[in-house]
Amino acid sequence: MSSLYGGASGRRVTVRDLAGAKERGEKWAMLTAYDAMTARAFDKAGVPVLLVGDSAAMVVYGYDSTLPVTIEDLLPLTAAVVRGSSRALVVADLPFGSYQASPAQALESAARFMKEAGAHAVKLEGGRRVLPQVELLVSAGVPVMGHLGLTPQSVNALGGYRVQGRGQAGDELMADAKDLESAGAFAVVLECVPEELAERVTTSLSIPTIGIGAGPSTDAQVLVWQDMMGLTERPAKFVKAYAALADEFDRAAREFTAEVSAGVFPAPEHTYT
Repeated sequence: MSSLYGGASGRRVTVRDLAGAKERGEKWAMLTAYDAMTARAFDKAGVPVLLVGDSAAMVVYGYDSTLPVTIEDLLPLTAAVVRGSSRALVVADLPFGSYQASPAQALESAARFMKEAGAHAVKLEGGRRVLPQVELLVSAGVPVMGHLGLTPQSVNALGGYRVQGRGQAGDELMADAKDLESAGAFAVVLECVPEELAERVTTSLSIPTIGIGAGPSTDAQVLVWQDMMGLTERPAKFVKAYAALADEFDRAAREFTAEVSAGVFPAPEHTYT
């Protein structure tokens, strides 16, 4: 099986490729994407997995949490990311309220993302309480990515955005991770958990773990792309900004405004005759 970053570009990355990377000890990156142009750029850069996250609620739609976003909000974003990419595996988040009620509801929601938007997999939050949903989805042919630790859709029940899995809660998270693997999940996100716990979970599972605020021992790492590119004013501790786009956006917008105001733009080279 070829490297996730160096393989043939004629086909999509699959969950089998991710399993192979785990066996080889090859780490990989996942980024969020919400539009075709960004997806195309990340796909060209070799990012093997793109997540259409319910984080779109905040970075696209301007809400203060992930809770308000709906399937109807995320479907067109997912379709755009699929159209904009040619190699990355595209994972769609199932938003709050679209899968918790029953396995049948989860399958109906997942089917919409796969049939209407072309998603290759879905992600849902929770451990043992969503095992029936995971089992039904997997049996129906839907690849499922789990999500444990800080689960943003449960932020009100968790008491805010806090580190999860300390003390006895770590043993519960480990049990949830093993249950998700047994139910057929192909990977699990570990968000805001202690490094030692993330390492224990990673070595205990045969499926890949994807860390966000979980230290360096997970099999993969994911960031919201706006955080990674330096667009977020007050990023979380686990975020590393690889660019300073907020400053660049400000500079370019100010320069454009000044040139229009001064009559400098458009110049002759930007004008048709």
